[in-house]
Amino acid sequence: MAPGEDTRDERTASEPSGDSESVPRRLLAVATRLFAEKGFDRTSVQEIVDAAEVTKGAMYHYFDSKDDLLAEVYARVLRMQMTRLEEIAAAGGTVTERVRRAASDVVVTTIANLDDATIFFRSLHQLTAAKQREVRTKRRRYHELFRSLILEGQEQGVFADHVPADLVVDFYFGSVHHLSTWYRTDGELTPTEVGDHYARLLLDALRPRSSTA
Repeated sequence: MAPGEDTRDERTASEPSGDSESVPRRLLAVATRLFAEKGFDRTSVQEIVDAAEVTKGAMYHYFDSKDDLLAEVYARVLRMQMTRLEEIAAAGGTVTERVRRAASDVVVTTIANLDDATIFFRSLHQLTAAKQREVRTKRRRYHELFRSLILEGQEQGVFADHVPADLVVDFYFGSVHHLSTWYRTDGELTPTEVGDHYARLLLDALRPRSSTA
């Protein structure tokens, strides 16, 4: 981070007139684009505010630092995914159906926000240690709720329990996090088709072993 980019003395400028509610969204949109094009470490605060057509003071009204912008790029996606997972987990239906829906949903929503996810995982190590812990704590809550569905199925005997639920979740999300390395919008598979395939692979792996096997 360049010297002076993160200092509070830049906050003397007043907020821009007009729809101030659009300022955070505009800053996030611009930051996402610039981080994707140039990389987090090579993008300055000045470039972000110039492209967003706001002052540094306006930016610092909403975000304490460039780190906060990067963390929010990912956090907004995670909040949306958490809300959807909570709805799926609380819905009726069998645990198999809920896991299928949850497994597919995280793939579809990750692909829909692939730039955000890609930027974040590529740049996570560049955040401060405190910010990394904060983000990982939020992500862990999502994984724990997903894990609770796997445990529910294992306790019911619907899913095999020879592999711990923690490993199942870590393995699955490792695959989801690698979507950015191969998925292309002009490819043969739609996001929904990819999500269905991923969910089917997970459920196949969780199928109890045959007693005659």
